[in-house]
Amino acid sequence: MRAPEPSVATPTAVAPLTPGLTVAAVARRLGVAPATLRTWDRRYGLGPSEHSAGAHRRYSTVDVARLDLMRRLVNAGAPPGEAARAALDTDVRPEVTPAPVLDALVDPPESVDTGLADVDLAPLLAQITGAPGGGHVIPLPSGSPAVRGLARAAMSLDSVACTDIVRDTLDRRGVVWTWDHMLSPVLVGIGRQWADSGRGVEVEHMLSESIISALTASTSRLRRPVNPRPVLLACAEDEQHSLPLFAVAAALAERHVGSRVLGARVPQDALAGAIRRTGPCVVLVWSSLEAQGSAAGLGSLPSLRPAPLVLAAGPGWGPGLPEGISPVTDLVDAVTRICATALI
Repeated sequence: MRAPEPSVATPTAVAPLTPGLTVAAVARRLGVAPATLRTWDRRYGLGPSEHSAGAHRRYSTVDVARLDLMRRLVNAGAPPGEAARAALDTDVRPEVTPAPVLDALVDPPESVDTGLADVDLAPLLAQITGAPGGGHVIPLPSGSPAVRGLARAAMSLDSVACTDIVRDTLDRRGVVWTWDHMLSPVLVGIGRQWADSGRGVEVEHMLSESIISALTASTSRLRRPVNPRPVLLACAEDEQHSLPLFAVAAALAERHVGSRVLGARVPQDALAGAIRRTGPCVVLVWSSLEAQGSAAGLGSLPSLRPAPLVLAAGPGWGPGLPEGISPVTDLVDAVTRICATALI
């Protein structure tokens, strides 16, 4: 007898659905933190729906599509709660969201297609906010949807959403674009609101922490920097705002240049000691206000051979820098000058 020939699926055959996905797998594929998914489950009911006896709950195809729509709406400017309601109300049946979604998630391409890429968000945003594009919550002239989305999350003190939005934009656009076109406008808008009303300090503090978290996560991906001598990033002695240092560090990490952030309010003798111990190729000192930047202190930093490039960053230095100290004007200037020295 001839053995039966193995059956071969025709091109039109529909493969069975793969098992549902864990929270870690969905988070990895959608580019959000597992803690964010758990928060969305707890707060908004956007959790895994598949369950079998003795096993953890798993995310189905529809669950993943709803989460992707939620993420896109938040990033486009919708408040998280309203975005969740819209995601739950939107028709994402299996026939609308194809079964291959789960197959792609098991061994995914760089970006995951959940079947909702062509969904027009404008009607949903208009329904949620009452105005196309998400409206304004702080002074944001010509703010993009991403900027308005971050501003809404910040004003809601939603640190999880803020971190997710920043992380997603960093991954798609890079550090310099994210800093110049999204983070700076929102931070400036929050500052103006505080100047006008005396309110919003808690918003600025929370958002800064969320931004630092996202930037630090991006920086930590660098395992093998190309510069043998480190780059030191420090604040002036009375400078409390260290956020720009983390932006510089993340932008350098994208270019495979390693750095060490010393943080806020670094005393002059502490900075001098760090320079002696590490022998850096570049030292950048940040000052945002003129009263906080001591140009004379920069001139008294230790002499090394080879001598490090010393950069005075921020508007707090003013004219009259000591000889050999170079001012930098913005993030691009700082990163360009540091890389030119660190890669020699």
